[in-house]
Amino acid sequence: MSLTLTVDGERWRRHLRTFADATPGLVPVAKGNGYGFRVGRLARRAAWLGVDTLAVGTYDELAEVYQRFDGDLLVLTPWRPTCHEVPDGVPARRVIHTVSRLSDLLALIDRDPGARIVLERMTSMRRHGMSADELRTAARLLDRRPARVEGVALHLPLAGGTHLTEVMRLVNDVVAAELPTRTLWVSHLTPRELASLRTSYADFEVRPRIGTDLWLGDREALRVTATVLDVHEVERGDVFGYRGRTAPKAGHILVVSGGTAQGIGLEAPIGDHSLRARAATLARGGMDAVGFVRSPFTVDGKARLFAEPPHMQASMLFLPHGPRVPQVGDEIAVRVRHTATDFDRIVVT
Repeated sequence: MSLTLTVDGERWRRHLRTFADATPGLVPVAKGNGYGFRVGRLARRAAWLGVDTLAVGTYDELAEVYQRFDGDLLVLTPWRPTCHEVPDGVPARRVIHTVSRLSDLLALIDRDPGARIVLERMTSMRRHGMSADELRTAARLLDRRPARVEGVALHLPLAGGTHLTEVMRLVNDVVAAELPTRTLWVSHLTPRELASLRTSYADFEVRPRIGTDLWLGDREALRVTATVLDVHEVERGDVFGYRGRTAPKAGHILVVSGGTAQGIGLEAPIGDHSLRARAATLARGGMDAVGFVRSPFTVDGKARLFAEPPHMQASMLFLPHGPRVPQVGDEIAVRVRHTATDFDRIVVT
């Protein structure tokens, strides 16, 4: 009676191995909900791949992975002196800190003179990072300190088009700073861009940090299903649900596993600003206004409407007469955003 992620283990492992073999210097990313798999499982899978470094999102996540992966642990969230500490039990010498501000650099090396550090250069993302001048200042500060500079991080946006022009300019800033490192930690570059970067800067080691394309790159290996918990026939006007709604016409109310506790019905802002995406948003808004909201649950290959907003661990769907009516205990397909879904069960075949 669960929202279940079923993984074709052989196919998934084959994809992971093929991807890793084709990506020199790969640094798998395991953060948040572990792309639906949970962080601990991804740490074990990274160890199976034989990589030397695993990236996590936050310092708290270190506690979930350090006993499952015995290599270096890169924390992607920049270190801050007020709240970011290595959890008890995690070997500090395995942790690589990301530093994005000069004041934080000074605070970290004062607190831990031998800290392992990746300096983040600001990109067009404009989220975290140092300017070219700050990178040069950091180099001068580190020249007199025992901290270990493990490289420079470049976090590029996901927007379409090539990032090569920007990357080349940023790497030139790294070269000009005269830092004691020749390692670049990069995110969101295509295989072609990575190859070009390696050709242009052959004396640098390029470490691509990759999550989605690695863990979710073969969607055909992944199947999400929900259990039908109850089925109720209704006539037009019948009252149902928490809010006393009425059935718009004859059909069935399906009660299925999966609700807001698992991330069902919770949407992040849409990043696609195309005309088609805007039209879809307007269409959904019109359906919302009259109480009809399309759910991610499908019956007979068609997404069905929520009968009312999803509950914490279950959802109610309206199924008009015509389609096959699932029975209690049946599994129906669910289309979800893996990075925002907490599955009850994960089954790897």
